[in-house]
Amino acid sequence: MATYLTPALAWRRMREGNERFVAGESSHPNQDASRRSSLVENQHPFAVIFGCSDSRLAAEIIFDLGLGDAFVVRTAGQVIDDAVLGSLEYSISVLGVPLIVVLGHDSCGAVSATKSAVDTGNMPVGFMRDLVERITPSVLTSMRNGEHEINDMVVEHVKQTSKRLVDSSRVISAAIEDGRAAVIGLSYSLAEGHANVVSGIGEV
Repeated sequence: MATYLTPALAWRRMREGNERFVAGESSHPNQDASRRSSLVENQHPFAVIFGCSDSRLAAEIIFDLGLGDAFVVRTAGQVIDDAVLGSLEYSISVLGVPLIVVLGHDSCGAVSATKSAVDTGNMPVGFMRDLVERITPSVLTSMRNGEHEINDMVVEHVKQTSKRLVDSSRVISAAIEDGRAAVIGLSYSLAEGHANVVSGIGEV
């Protein structure tokens, strides 16, 4: 059964779930055996969450969601690559998801590592270097704006990531132009559990 939610209604459902989580009143919906059985043949998630891989940022838990509710893509520092874009395009074009949530969080280790690399000129080794290189533009923009705190950089990175998704993908930008989808950027507080809106593209 498809949800057919508008981007605004999808965001409202996400927001209400996060409010329950913050209040310690999570209802743990859609997590029983009958829900599991109903999803064997198909899925109709109402949101795609592209977030940081941080273990404290468990997407379905912080938005009080269950099986089949969210299509989730996670990389350290919510860094975009071709596989991420392909996954997001799949969620929009094949699954018909109306809302993309870009989810960053305070005290992000990937952003901290990038700030350190920018400050010292010492790049990390291996594939971690690729993460840092992709986050560097956000850190530099934040610094140019006079914002030198990690959490300011996280917010800037969420904004830039959201914009880059739309700029990079014709599938995503066309869905936004048609009103079929929207992108919302959130910064999550590890202490409070609250996901704060920092940017929005499209009608939400």
